[in-house]
Amino acid sequence: MTDFSGMTSLNPGYRALVLGASGGIGGALVEAIKADSACGSVVELSRSRDGFDITDEASVGAAAARLSEAELKFDLVICATGALVIDGNGPEKTIKAIQAHVMAAQFALNAIGPALALKYFGPLLSNEGKSVFATLSARVGSIGDNKLGGWISYRSAKAALNQITRTSAIEIARLRPKSVVVTLHPGSVDTGFSGGISKGHDRIQPSESVARMLSVLDRLEPAQTGGFFAYDGQPIEW
Repeated sequence: MTDFSGMTSLNPGYRALVLGASGGIGGALVEAIKADSACGSVVELSRSRDGFDITDEASVGAAAARLSEAELKFDLVICATGALVIDGNGPEKTIKAIQAHVMAAQFALNAIGPALALKYFGPLLSNEGKSVFATLSARVGSIGDNKLGGWISYRSAKAALNQITRTSAIEIARLRPKSVVVTLHPGSVDTGFSGGISKGHDRIQPSESVARMLSVLDRLEPAQTGGFFAYDGQPIEW
């Protein structure tokens, strides 16, 4: 397993916020960050525990308002929400299988939801030294890397997320020049996320994926804001 020595590039006693904290990757993120001796505190939000619904703007706005009223600022925000299979509907194998409501659900959860997170939690990023806002994307969201086709709704939603994050990074940097706003590909992780669709493919444990992603975030500099990176630190083409 990759040795995660901590977010040494952030201010000592840094404060973190994890959205989707009850999921496989979200829970592993919370555990790893809490174990970091440099971390001051971690705020966890999830639908199962707090009623936090990333697809509901009122829910996202209300959660951000509560944190703002408490005068909380965050050095690290990670949006770990998302799904490949939604309401039993997995990725399409052909364009003939597209259903409007299934595609809309993919965009609501995998693109619009993180956009709302950036809208409402981006202003809560600290301006005291380096701050990080990361969203979880997927390599299949890369247009340049698409050699197989299929999975149109999921691919398109993640491609939209990449654009949303890059555009947000430009805007956030105007007020927070030391910010790092990026999308991350966590790898094929052994969680319930894929609904068994990735069965047979090599997968890594959530703790391994998280350790690697946090190490990447620790190494990234503000000059790299707006980028798309894999869990091993390699940039991914758009």
